[in-house]
Parts: sequence; C-alpha cells; structure tokens
Amino acid sequence: MPVTDLSSYLADVLMDLVEVHDGEPHPTHAEADLEQQAVALVDLDGQVWQAGDAEHHFPIQSMSKALVYGLAIDCVGAAEVHRHIDVEPSGDAFNRISLNHGSNRPANPMINAGALTAHSLVTGPSAQERFERIHGLLSAMAGRDLEIDQGCYDTEMATSDRNMGIAHMVKALSELPDTPHDVVDGYTRQCALRVSTVELARMGATLASGGLLPGSGERVLSREACGHVLSVMMTCGMYDAAGDWVSSVGIPAKSGIGGGILGAVPNRCGIATYSPRLDEHGNPVRGIRIFQRLSPDLDLHLLRPGRDRG
Repeated sequence: MPVTDLSSYLADVLMDLVEVHDGEPHPTHAEADLEQQAVALVDLDGQVWQAGDAEHHFPIQSMSKALVYGLAIDCVGAAEVHRHIDVEPSGDAFNRISLNHGSNRPANPMINAGALTAHSLVTGPSAQERFERIHGLLSAMAGRDLEIDQGCYDTEMATSDRNMGIAHMVKALSELPDTPHDVVDGYTRQCALRVSTVELARMGATLASGGLLPGSGERVLSREACGHVLSVMMTCGMYDAAGDWVSSVGIPAKSGIGGGILGAVPNRCGIATYSPRLDEHGNPVRGIRIFQRLSPDLDLHLLRPGRDRG
C-alpha cells in the first residue's frame, strides 16, 4: 500500500491494536501501564515520525545487548570477540545455562551468556569505567544522558542468581575477562538504563547508517561493528522466535522484556516500538504486530524481492 502521510499512518497502526490484549508483562515490569503503546521511525537525517506514548521512558533491558556487542568489537576487534562468543541462533531460551558443545562458547551475543561475555570484553580498565563507556555510547545514540531505573536495577540484582550462575559457568568452562559479580552488576545496570521509543529509533538509525548519529553524522560505532550487530540481530535478536521474525518481518531487530523492540533497516531508518505485554518467547505482542504491518506496507523486508516495476 502507498503511504503518503507517515505520521497518520503510524497512528492508524496503533489504533488497530487497542483491542489486542494478549500476553503479560515480565514480573520485573508488573506495574507497567498495559495499555501504553508507541511506535517511532527515525531516518538517517534525524527526521522523526512517532505515534502513541513515544516519549515514555522504560528500561532498555536486552536491547542493549546488540549495542554493547558492537562496542566490544570496536574495543578489542571482531576476531577477539568471536573467539569468546559464537554467532549461531540458539533455538533456546535467552537465559539458558549452557555453552555450545565443542567450542564451550555462548551461542551468540543475544542470549545472556553471550551478552555477559560481551559486556566483560568492553575495555575498562575497571568495572566502573567499563560501565561508563557503555553508558556513554548508549547516551550518545539516544541523544541525552540516560539515567538508571533504580527500581529495575535493585529488583534484578536481588534476583540475579541465574545470571550469576551463567557468569560463573562461563568463567569456569570458557573465558570471562572479569569477575562474575562485577560483570553481572555492570550488565544489570546496563539493562536498567531508561529510554523512550523515539530514542530507541535513533539508536536503530545509528546502526542503519553504519555507526553515524542521525542528523549530525558523528561516528560512534565503526561500520564493521554495525555490520556484525545487524547480522546477529537478524538471526538471533528475537530469541527462539527468530525464524518466524526473519520470514514475516525481515528487519534486524532486538527485543527487550521491558516491552521494547529496536529495529534497523540498513541505509534507510531506525524503527522502535513499545508495549509491555509479552508472548511466550518474551517478545512484545503488539510490537511484533506493528513490525509485521510496517514491513510490507513500507517495503522494509530485506529478503523480499522488490515490488513490480512494470
């Protein structure tokens, strides 16, 4: 369908979802307003289109994994990162306690074992300085100094036994370049940074442009790092629903249990959505519906042949 007024179109997409009540919020975000929803699109020049609660702030959660993976590549190089982390879809839950048979490496940077390892590979030299480097990148990509959601951080550190176990497993069986406690603490703070849907779309646009901030052209990630990030987002970003996502949406994306989805269409735009109800895979229900609508309507699927020109 031709879309001539993008702002009105996005508002219509959200209106069509107001009766969709499937899914439940993650327990960490049980107090979220379940009727809030948002969508935003940012092009490479920094122009913004948005609808719904697009300025509402919420924890970035697992969407940060993709960005920190890119930062780790820029810090120590792709070869070193991939010596520690594979890039294969796992087909398992994001918080599985296991490493790939044979390599003893996490399956990919989007599951928790890989994300903890990627966090630890960001050069410090201290844990605090490592977090500050991550915080600086995410803030630059968002366009403001991001704050930590203290309640989210406190809750997740109080229930961090599983992540602590994963970090100890990686330390014991593979390589974790720092102590498990410091890595889990820094990773938890990373995930508790608060963003809006518009800010997530800016982050997506930065990836889509090969590491240049939309509008300013300032480089914050290398083109090489962005290429690796987009590839892993495409194949692993939606956890064990990644195959359905590639088929129906075809856009590199990463979801978060806070209710967001961060998407990037190379050389075109960043797209983000927010809605706190999650499906059985931990992905936002309405967010998936939005991307499934936008992908064909705006001709965004990277693996679909172009429209008929004749």
